Amino acid sequence: MRIALITVAYPPVRSSVAVQMRDLAREFVVQGHEPIVLVPETNLGRSWVMETLDGVEVLRLSAFPTRDIRYLWRTVAEMLLPWAMLRGLRQSPLASLRWDAVVWYSPPIFFGPLVRAIKRASECRSYLIQRDVFPEWAVDLGLLRKGPVYRMFKAFQRQQYAAADIIGVQAPSNLAYVAHLEGKSAVRLEVLWNWLAEVRDTGCSIALGTTPLAGRTVFVYAGNMGIAQGVDVFIDLAERLQHRRDIGFLFVGRGSDVPRLRASAVERRLDNVLFHDEVDPNEIPGLLAQCHVGLLALDPRHKTHNIPGKFVAYVQAGLPVLARINANNDLVGLIEAEGVGRVDAGTTLDSLQAHAERMADDPGRREIMSSNGRRLARKLFSPAAAVKQIVAALS
Repeated sequence: MRIALITVAYPPVRSSVAVQMRDLAREFVVQGHEPIVLVPETNLGRSWVMETLDGVEVLRLSAFPTRDIRYLWRTVAEMLLPWAMLRGLRQSPLASLRWDAVVWYSPPIFFGPLVRAIKRASECRSYLIQRDVFPEWAVDLGLLRKGPVYRMFKAFQRQQYAAADIIGVQAPSNLAYVAHLEGKSAVRLEVLWNWLAEVRDTGCSIALGTTPLAGRTVFVYAGNMGIAQGVDVFIDLAERLQHRRDIGFLFVGRGSDVPRLRASAVERRLDNVLFHDEVDPNEIPGLLAQCHVGLLALDPRHKTHNIPGKFVAYVQAGLPVLARINANNDLVGLIEAEGVGRVDAGTTLDSLQAHAERMADDPGRREIMSSNGRRLARKLFSPAAAVKQIVAALS
């Protein structure tokens, strides 16, 4: 199949979306398909650039920046994305290409017009990889009220759902949630688990043995630190555990909350906390190999269900997970049933602290969790399984 693979980010960008879509594109090639990635790019100097990256064709299309800017301008830029990309596509050598399918990743929620245009021209089917359910999660967190702006976002959301023949959600409980929002029986809904290709340990630019965390049991948070994650709880936990000289906390990544979190740690004089900028995705195995527990945070006010990419990275690396997430999230049952870590869905620090200290004090139990995690990753979270499922649905 010749597949238009639409994403908001792709390497060399280091975000989890970029890595996931890279792994998916590579696996499409391995399984004998022809994916062509369509991705927005800033500062191109022209409307399109075509390149081949790791055996995958990538068409970079000129668009306004959507990263590291104010929320208002980011929203406007994302609303304009499909039109800017469609303009670039029509000026590119692929303008008259016929596609067998369109597969796209959301968020953002604005790709509907681009998908519909490709579908009309090629009379092909489409698969929406639905991850975070926006704008619902923004309402849950009190970032957005159900007023005119919310209704505008809902219109874009409905437009996107209407462009899909199949929607793959990331957790079982999201099936009913999205079915209620989508409201169309013609669209097929299914669970498409997150995925991540295995990468061998080639080392990491972060050497914990040369830092103040050397010799400690290290709890690591690797990934985006934004409003939706609620990482503050782990800064609070670090303060609670400052008396434990054998425990340390490492935060690696980027996000809107990083400056504030760094300042909070400095203000509290937390000598058991270390921050580091994001590293190349290929360095993540080397980073996690130096750590002992992977931290996972989702704001407890979330009502939708989320299986974050960092969770997949942790279990794949054999890292036990300490999660503080919203109650009734499918991830609660998954972590407990598979024995890959400990999870807290409460609003106080007491139980989270108890979980952390038990994990620090029981390396034998951590080893069992590690084995369970690796087994779970092989069973559920491989790109090969994701590609087979998408192709079967489109066929």
